[in-house]
Amino acid sequence: MSSVSTAFGDSAIMLRRNFRHTVRNPITVFNAILFPIVMMLMFVYVFGGAFKVPGSYVDYAVPGLIVMAITYGLGPTAASVNDDLTKGIINRFKTMDVSRGAVLTGHVVATTFRAVIAVGAIIGVGFAMGFRSHGSALDWLAAIGLVLLLAFATSWLTVAMGLAAKSVESAGLATVPLIMLPFLSSAFVPAATMKTGIKQFAEYQPFTPIIETLRGLLSGGHISTSHTVQALAWCVGFALLGYLWAVSTFKKRA
Repeated sequence: MSSVSTAFGDSAIMLRRNFRHTVRNPITVFNAILFPIVMMLMFVYVFGGAFKVPGSYVDYAVPGLIVMAITYGLGPTAASVNDDLTKGIINRFKTMDVSRGAVLTGHVVATTFRAVIAVGAIIGVGFAMGFRSHGSALDWLAAIGLVLLLAFATSWLTVAMGLAAKSVESAGLATVPLIMLPFLSSAFVPAATMKTGIKQFAEYQPFTPIIETLRGLLSGGHISTSHTVQALAWCVGFALLGYLWAVSTFKKRA
């Protein structure tokens, strides 16, 4: 068997292991899938009437909630990676005939799949709440590609955070900025309506161009070239930073 097929096989085993851990941990399922839906119900039905946005509020909020669904599932991944490291499970794998990259790949792919499930749940509930998309099939394909790229990129960044943290608790806390950033973006209200200072932060932080690009694709409206370029640049930057940081830390600590 070639080294490539061995790496794929080992990665599949690690992916199955991480999925089993997710299914057996109700807190992880709640954080990754159910909590974004709870946030969606709260923002649309409780706060939605107070916000002035173009069109219906559910149409405006769904792109931001998609990004939030991706970031809310990151904390358990960082904690799980750090738990594997501090308990010596990764070192145990190193003594076995297991591809070294499979351990990290398994966490990244499992987190990406979990994010896709969470995003699917958000879109499904959104349609039930009145969300309507005017995007074409090509727009939807582009939106799906951007969602996959963001989930993949933030997964690598989160795995790196988990490896670099000194404890499981600090690993979970390390992902808090990624979870909080969507609240300080254009996810729920237009950045232009925010006060000076917060407005500038919201306009230039990573998630605003990603959300605006998704919003344009799903609405079938105008898509800003500037936002699209920024969105892709941030995603690629997250992926490169996360991958290089994770591999470097893995070599030092595992």
